[in-house]
Formats: sequence, structure tokens, C-alpha cells
Amino acid sequence: MPTTDEGGRIGIIGGGRAGQAMARIALRADRSVLLANSRGPGSLGPVVTALGPGVTAGTVREAAACPISALAVPWANVPAAVAGLAWDGEIVIDLTNALLFPDLTPAPLCGRTSSEIVADLVPGARLVKAANTLAAEVLASDPRTRGGQRVLFMCGDDGQAKIAVATLFEGAGFFPIDLGDLVTGGALQQVGGPLSGQNLVRLPMAR
Repeated sequence: MPTTDEGGRIGIIGGGRAGQAMARIALRADRSVLLANSRGPGSLGPVVTALGPGVTAGTVREAAACPISALAVPWANVPAAVAGLAWDGEIVIDLTNALLFPDLTPAPLCGRTSSEIVADLVPGARLVKAANTLAAEVLASDPRTRGGQRVLFMCGDDGQAKIAVATLFEGAGFFPIDLGDLVTGGALQQVGGPLSGQNLVRLPMAR
């Protein structure tokens, strides 16, 4: 079973704006990145070049095999993106939001949180919901802003996985806040929840 080693490559499933933002976060935290999408490594050449050193293209299966991978695809594509993949204790960061394109209408969740649905689709993984409450362009920008640190909400059912994910985002300059388990935190973070879209900055405490 993989450890929660703070080092190592970050796999990213999804080469769009959210996936590229997550790649920039990993690079700020001095991690290498393996970026993957459904069209294969050959389609990611321009994106990899734009992101710069430390990023390589690979297959979705290779990304999922990293100790920490991130799922950054549109909601309707989630089942296909993870179909046939197997996890044995690896950490999966869920950046998805339950919105349907192109109208950005909320997807039907049948009374569940989107986090619960994603968790069911990645059996064997230790799922952490994170980085979904901020727009991709905000995520990609420097979180050290206005004299403080941009707040990043996260939740999950595995304490050690959350520590590993918090360490990653802290290394990139964010101030992570743990909202608890997937159901409780997921309801706060998902579209329609009170924290969705909140762009907060933690300022230093006055001495």
C-alpha cells in the first residue's frame, strides 16, 4: 500500500483548465507532474510545453498509479475517466463540481453529495475533496496574495490522506482548512453549498 510520503510525482487526470491549475499548484510545491487525458499523451504536447519543466504527459493509468493523483474533468466525464482503473490505497484528490456543460446546470445527485458519488467510482482510493470551490484561474494564480494566504477547503474520511493533501497545498502557499468527513465537508464545498465560490485570504495574526 502506498505511503503518504510528502514527495513524489502528482498524477493529474484531465488536461483542461482545472487540471492545468492543479499542475501549477504541484509545481509550486516542488513536485513533478504527470498529466493525462482521455485523448492520450500525444494530445498534451502544447500544454506540457506551456507548463514548463517538471511536467510530462502520460496515460490515465499512469497518472492513477501515482501516490497522489487529482481528478480534474467535467462532471459528466467522471465515470468514463476512471473506468477500469484500480486503486490500492493511493490518494485521489477530487476537484470536480457537479455541473453539466454547456449550461452549467446542477447535475442531479439524488440526495447525495457529489463527493459520495465520486468515492463510489474510485473504490480502493483514499478520496480527498479539495480545490473545487475556487475558479481555475484563481487556483492557478499565486496563493500568497494581499499579504496573506488563499484559503483552500478540503474534506475526506482518511486522516493521513488529508495530511498528505494539506502538505501538498501548504507547499504551494495555500492555507488549507479541513472541513471533516466527505459527507459533511462535501455538502459545504459542493455547488450550492455555503463555501462554493468563496475566495478567502487568511491574513497574519496581529502581534
